[in-house]
Amino acid sequence: MDSIVVTGGKPLNGQIPIAGAKNAALTLMPATLLSEEPLTLTNVPRLSDIKTMTALLESLGVEVTSMQGGKVQVLSSHDMTSTTADYEIVRKMRASNLVLGPLLARHHKAVVSLPGGCAIGARPMDIHIDALELMGATIELRDGYLHATASGGLKGARVPLRFASVGATENVLMAATLAKGTTVIENAAREPEIVDLARCLRAMGAQIAGEGTSTIEIQGVDRLGAATHPVVTDRIELGTYMLAPVFCGGEVECLGGRMELVTAFAEKLDLAGVDVAETEAGLKVKLRGDRPRAVDVVTEPFPGFPTDLQAQMMAMLCLADGTSVLEEKIFENRFMHAPELIRMGADIEVQGGQATVRGVDRLKGAPVMATDLRASVSLILAGLAAEGETTVNRVYHLDRGYEHVEDKLSAVGAQIARVPGV
Repeated sequence: MDSIVVTGGKPLNGQIPIAGAKNAALTLMPATLLSEEPLTLTNVPRLSDIKTMTALLESLGVEVTSMQGGKVQVLSSHDMTSTTADYEIVRKMRASNLVLGPLLARHHKAVVSLPGGCAIGARPMDIHIDALELMGATIELRDGYLHATASGGLKGARVPLRFASVGATENVLMAATLAKGTTVIENAAREPEIVDLARCLRAMGAQIAGEGTSTIEIQGVDRLGAATHPVVTDRIELGTYMLAPVFCGGEVECLGGRMELVTAFAEKLDLAGVDVAETEAGLKVKLRGDRPRAVDVVTEPFPGFPTDLQAQMMAMLCLADGTSVLEEKIFENRFMHAPELIRMGADIEVQGGQATVRGVDRLKGAPVMATDLRASVSLILAGLAAEGETTVNRVYHLDRGYEHVEDKLSAVGAQIARVPGV
């Protein structure tokens, strides 16, 4: 397995281009299953998770053509050969479950393995199942697979979600586009990736209103057509690189960044003593003083502070002046990066879903191990500030969500390199 080696203490100056959102692209790609006509996606991030979703769609008979080095993908479901999402592919990535709603909507049947993904806590499928059953689906779990049918097609329904699940909102939203009648999703997730999906589906001919609010209404149509759609900017990659100059000094402009994607995050940065300024090209970030100030953080569904930036924020707060408390309310088991930061000299105490971080004057380079996607990059950020050399092992997690991180950071002055595994 490859490792990332970082030598700390190098200030960062320059521009970092922010890629299209992984979580948006992984939702947009299955939307092709809803139409016989091609769906063209631009600004697609080049990540291992995208390759996994491509393999899954191809296993169903979808034609996927990559152009411009993978930044443009043309997907066509005109000649599908299967409605079974196999375990060997689905186990690699949780977003694979997003084929369930589209397959049921267009083909009225699906067999989908229970998904895998990062070890950051249980993310059960029961919310998805309950919602689709309200729309007339019959779903049984047999031998690790969800066997779903919708004889005569799905029907519009009132679908109250007991939790504002992003994945369940996306699955129901796609399924409802071809259902008979009107579907109303209550307590819907409000993430920008869902807004992006609704815009894409609308370009394909869907009738959708209310995306970005807690109530989304979808009027089913008989068919969807072709569309071309740009993937929204990745707000998690954006937030990650916004933090980079806070660790080691300098000023970085994140190209393509928009404040509305990271409002709650930017508010916490301001309280921590970090300047975030909008420019014509994106967002420019610089630490106001010598070190950040302590702030408390509670992760919440959008528009609150994102759970996917909690690990990176914790790494920054390890160097803050004062004591910070981080409360994780979205996923359990999401403080696994804390012991690795402690190896670098951090002062962190974890009790259940709460972590208390007492800022220290400095971190020291050390060999550390990535436990999940966001933990990986939090350790790289910590390495930017640490004295000496930090080696982050098991970075295959990193490649699931960050496009060429070592190249982007090197381009603004970081001393960072990828070391191939033996």
